[in-house]
Amino acid sequence: MSSRVLCFVSLLLCIFPAIAFALHLPLTLTHFDANGPSRDPYQILSYLASSSLARAHHLKNPQITATATSDATTTTPLFSHSYGGYSISLSFGTPPQILPFVMDTGSDFVWFPCTHRYVCKNCSFSPSSDQNVTIPSFIPKLSSSSRLVGCRNPKCSWVHHTNKTQCDECRNSFTPQNCTQACPPYFLLYGPGTTAGVALSETLNLGDRTVSNFLVGCSIFSSRQPAGIAGFGRGLPSLPTQLKLHKFSYCLISRRFDDSPSSSTLILDSTSDMDRKTNGLIYTPFIKNPIVRGKEAFQVYYYVGLRKITVGGRRVKVPRKFLSPGKNGNGGTIVDSGSTFTFMAHEIFEPLAVEFVKQVKNYSRARDVEVLTGLRPCFDVKDMGKPVELPELRLHFKGGAEIALPLENYFAVVGEGVACLTVVTDGDVGGGKAVVGHSGPAVVLGSFQMQNYYVEYDLRNQRLGLKPQLCI
Repeated sequence: MSSRVLCFVSLLLCIFPAIAFALHLPLTLTHFDANGPSRDPYQILSYLASSSLARAHHLKNPQITATATSDATTTTPLFSHSYGGYSISLSFGTPPQILPFVMDTGSDFVWFPCTHRYVCKNCSFSPSSDQNVTIPSFIPKLSSSSRLVGCRNPKCSWVHHTNKTQCDECRNSFTPQNCTQACPPYFLLYGPGTTAGVALSETLNLGDRTVSNFLVGCSIFSSRQPAGIAGFGRGLPSLPTQLKLHKFSYCLISRRFDDSPSSSTLILDSTSDMDRKTNGLIYTPFIKNPIVRGKEAFQVYYYVGLRKITVGGRRVKVPRKFLSPGKNGNGGTIVDSGSTFTFMAHEIFEPLAVEFVKQVKNYSRARDVEVLTGLRPCFDVKDMGKPVELPELRLHFKGGAEIALPLENYFAVVGEGVACLTVVTDGDVGGGKAVVGHSGPAVVLGSFQMQNYYVEYDLRNQRLGLKPQLCI
């Protein structure tokens, strides 16, 4: 991998010579290729469960960003294709070039596929296809505002999350202030996928505004990443930080629109300068992020205080140590738009699943579907002659905020009337062992559970706002 990345980096380097606003953007559901070789519902659910677990593994055990010149390796499990997500379109360059980006609140770097030589391995949307696909790429030589980020540029340290970048020419130079060496290439991990490239300073075009000197990654090689990623996390290189946003919000359309061009809206807002709450929202404060050496990515996440979980009005017995992040970074709950299904540590998931099985008396278990999908429990709900009734799942947060999830947000109906709980945990998935472990967040709230909810990240007042809303 490293030699291949270096080859692409050398080709890329030859291409270059040696706010107050509220913006509404369409938010589109990233869907499977309808023309792909498989639309089997069991396989799709299995794929989503597996990719959600791979994502949780990465979030709980993040790797430090490495340069492409290092020998860094990863043990992160790789699945057939990229995890599902929601995408936005952003415009970079002079003149503008428009590209799709996966919106990701669990990371803090913005990058796009770059140059005519961009290569992406195993990037088909279809969960059973291993074919490579053509992905729109940014072409730096067509933009008069593209510049390589220099090694002495402070933004170089944003890319690598360290002040000690491998800038040999600058470090050994008698006149380091005149150093012209470029910022070292990056190599990023996203659980089921990777990407590598170099840092650019480029112009971001937002409606009638332009934001110059925006730090963005020019990726020339990726694996299982069908689009660029717009990091919305808490780090310095994230899109909200670079734009100095006071808040951003979105409403995720239902997954029944998987094969539809329907979209909802992402709102980027830098005008809010008061503590005023948005009408109709319930709020819970962001929790202080743990600071753990070697796990700097924990500081990027949006932690919230999950106090308890109830099923059918009954409290699920969860060890308290899993609900709050400790000094070692273990425990706590994060909100992650890049995850599909919610992940829960084994110690939380098992009593949750047991409570569902205990309360569901009118449906039988569909254990064969559990094996096929990697989800559990699953219930046979067909031929009942009346609407499906399953116990309510309610999440209770610090500050009094509660979410009573609609049934379609935590159970998915598959095949001929089988409903499966869309929460994953470490253990057997699709016939393979996927051990996530105890490090990092104990709960990762995924996008499936946030369908048809208006979600506001109030960065100025450090709180998360929520309300049920039909996202159309």
